Amino acid sequence: MSNQTAVTEFLLLGFSDVRALQILHFVVFLALYLLSLVGNLLIFIAIALNHQLHTPMYFFLMNLSILDLGSISATIPKSMANSLMNTRSISYSACVAQVFLFAFFASADFAILTVMAYDRYVAICQPLHYETVMNRKACVQMAASAWISVFLYSALHTGNTFAISFCGGNMVDQFFCEIPQLLKLACSDSDLSEVGILVFSVCLSSSCFVFIIVSYVHIFTTVLRIPSEQGRHKAFSTCLPHLIVVSLFICTGTFAYLKPTFSSTSGLDLVVAVLYSVLPPMMNPIIYSMRNKELKGALSKLIGWRLFMKNEKSIFIL
Repeated sequence: MSNQTAVTEFLLLGFSDVRALQILHFVVFLALYLLSLVGNLLIFIAIALNHQLHTPMYFFLMNLSILDLGSISATIPKSMANSLMNTRSISYSACVAQVFLFAFFASADFAILTVMAYDRYVAICQPLHYETVMNRKACVQMAASAWISVFLYSALHTGNTFAISFCGGNMVDQFFCEIPQLLKLACSDSDLSEVGILVFSVCLSSSCFVFIIVSYVHIFTTVLRIPSEQGRHKAFSTCLPHLIVVSLFICTGTFAYLKPTFSSTSGLDLVVAVLYSVLPPMMNPIIYSMRNKELKGALSKLIGWRLFMKNEKSIFIL
């Protein structure tokens, strides 16, 4: 029986063996990656430079943008590099780092989304206590608690995953080191502890999901009582983007981790992985900026200022 010390590298799933399709995969993933980077960086910079957006909701949105940048950077660059260099290998240490980073950023993403649901609940259901409850110190403490607790959880999750013995070879049926696919390579008697961690993760995620649902039941009940149509529109404009992001993240991630891996095809696994690892970080900036007038205004000013500075520089050179 071979253990994990015999594995020095893993082979990731390639999108195609045809060179032209490999280049196409590289170009498509590069476009998606750049779109996600630009979108999240613009939101981060716009919030940081606009003092009117220095509120709890946008503070947590800045955290979400950082996490989205991290989560997509943990998976896509290696896949693009493999397609460009016509290889499938990833070193054992790089696989460990990829599992930890993706688990950390994805879990922290969900934790921040849960905190944002609480923020919207207090803002809409308890507006008189909002400034007291969601003060600067409380926001920093909640964000720091989310980051620290998720760091410990990800370290435990990653350590437990690579403490198992791999008897099923080193071919990972995914374009990055995904825990469910790594468990398929584990010896039958060595993955029970990791299955226990996954069950704990599901319970923890379910608790956060229930908390979000309960919060939004109270939120929508309160919003429907608002007599002013403008007030209802403003409340929905801040809540609906968050609810869409939560739904997108939970639906794709849950399907990826709870589906029976032995009964699904590699093609389906690949599509689902793209949906939950690439789509949310790319779509979040678009979703949040579509209905939020304050954020759209800040982004317009930021882009307009950059274009103005570029034109001023061109005129100066001429």
